[in-house]
Amino acid sequence: MAPMDNSIRVMVERGKKKRTVASAFDWSGWDRSGKTEEAALQVLEAYRSRYAKVAELAGLSDEFVAAGELRVVERLEGIGMTDYYGVSGRSAGPEQDQMTEAECERKVVLLRASWRYFDDVAARVSHELRKGPRGGGRERDEIVHHVNGSEIGEFARKVGVRSSPDAWRDPDELHAHRDAFCAAIRETNARGAAAGSWWTVQFLIRRCAWHMLDHAWEMEDRDLS
Repeated sequence: MAPMDNSIRVMVERGKKKRTVASAFDWSGWDRSGKTEEAALQVLEAYRSRYAKVAELAGLSDEFVAAGELRVVERLEGIGMTDYYGVSGRSAGPEQDQMTEAECERKVVLLRASWRYFDDVAARVSHELRKGPRGGGRERDEIVHHVNGSEIGEFARKVGVRSSPDAWRDPDELHAHRDAFCAAIRETNARGAAAGSWWTVQFLIRRCAWHMLDHAWEMEDRDLS
């Protein structure tokens, strides 16, 4: 499973009926879906330039620019959410390993970059967003609540972080929550690969980053300003 060149490792999750998800799991949050494996990989590649902005915020621009072609290294059967939402629901094989401190810090930096990217997009897009089926028609503030609320109320709790449900409303409280989340990720990884009953630490990071970026890109696509 270890990369032998500068290619980008990809896991493919195949839903039973409707969708397939392609995840570039070394680059947390760069997951895309399509009706077939080929379509999912095409969409993933199409988002390379958008994810490059996240890599730049993380200080990993040179590494990302030097990365080569997508290379499928694992294929798994997806879960119900794969078909219904186009969401990755399983850890890739390498994500089941405990990270070194350096590997963990790299992924924490990518998670922080996804937060910054999301916050920057939310600060500049229009309050009202273009209507359409994607995202259920949520407006900007509803998306901000949904994304931060999911992280605070669900994701961060998998590593023992219990922040106020309203922490997202106050910048200082949100900053404190994110610092606590990152510290808990480091502490949990130091004990092993697991985060909760079946999520791994690496999958948790990837899922959080994906949720931030998926909705950030949605707001950009639906922006009316």
